[in-house]
Amino acid sequence: MRLTTTFAFLTLSVSSLLAQAPAINAGGVMNTAGSPSNAAIAPGALVSIFGTNLASGMTLSDSVPLSTNVGGTTVTIGGVAAPIQFASPTQINVQAPWGIALSDSAGPAAVVVTNGGTPSAPATVTVAASAPAIYNIGGQGIAVNSDGTLAAPANSIPGIPTRPAVIGDPKGLIIFATGMGPVDTPLTDGANSADQTRNTLNAPTVMIGGVAAQVTFSGLSPQFPGVNQINVTLPAGTPTGNNVHLQIQVNGVSSNVAAIAVSQ
Repeated sequence: MRLTTTFAFLTLSVSSLLAQAPAINAGGVMNTAGSPSNAAIAPGALVSIFGTNLASGMTLSDSVPLSTNVGGTTVTIGGVAAPIQFASPTQINVQAPWGIALSDSAGPAAVVVTNGGTPSAPATVTVAASAPAIYNIGGQGIAVNSDGTLAAPANSIPGIPTRPAVIGDPKGLIIFATGMGPVDTPLTDGANSADQTRNTLNAPTVMIGGVAAQVTFSGLSPQFPGVNQINVTLPAGTPTGNNVHLQIQVNGVSSNVAAIAVSQ
C-alpha cells in the first residue's frame, strides 16, 4: 500500500512539473506586426512568442534598454539573450538580438523560453537579414500623416483621428514597420534610437497602389526599440481610394500588405 501511494505521489509530482514547464506553440514565433507564422524574423525586429506557461503573470519591462529578465522569464534566440518588452503566460514580446545577424541567406535559430528556471523545448524560427512587416490594425496600415492623423478614411476608427494621405504632400507619410534589418550605427539590444538617427543599410522600395513612393528616410524609430520608421511622399499617379494597398520590399523580400486611404 505504501509503495502504491508513493508511486502515485511521484507520478502526480512529475505530471505537475511537466504541466508547469513553458511550451512554445507550433509556429508560435513570429514578428509582432502579424506576418504569417512561417515568415522569417530579422535581427533587431520585435517578435511575438505564443505558448503556455511562458510566464507566471503579466509583466511589462519598465526600462529602456529593455531587460532580458522580466518577472523571472528569460528568452534566448540562437543562444543569445533577447530583451523582453512584456511577458504573460500565453504571449511574450521580445526584440530579436542584433547579434543573431546572418549573411544574406536565411537560416534556422532555436528559441527557448525559461520561466522560473525551467526551460521550454526549443522552437525553430527562420532568421533572415531582412524580413519587413508593416504594423496594422485589422489590415489598416499604421501610416501617419504629418498632422498625426492615421491615413485611413475620415472618421473610420472611433477615438483615432483619421484622414486620407494626400498625393504630393511634401510633409509626406510615416510608415511604422519592423524587420528592416541592419542599420548604419550599431546599438545595444533593447535600446531605442533616441540618441541619434540610424538609417537602414538596405533601402526599401515602398509600393502604394502599385506605384513606388519616394522614400525620404528609412531607419529606426527614436522612441520604440525594434520599430522601424519609413518616411515617404506619394507621387503623382498614386491610386486614390479608401483601400489602397501598401507594401514594403527589401532585397527582394516583400512585407505583408496593409491598406491606407489616399486622396488628391
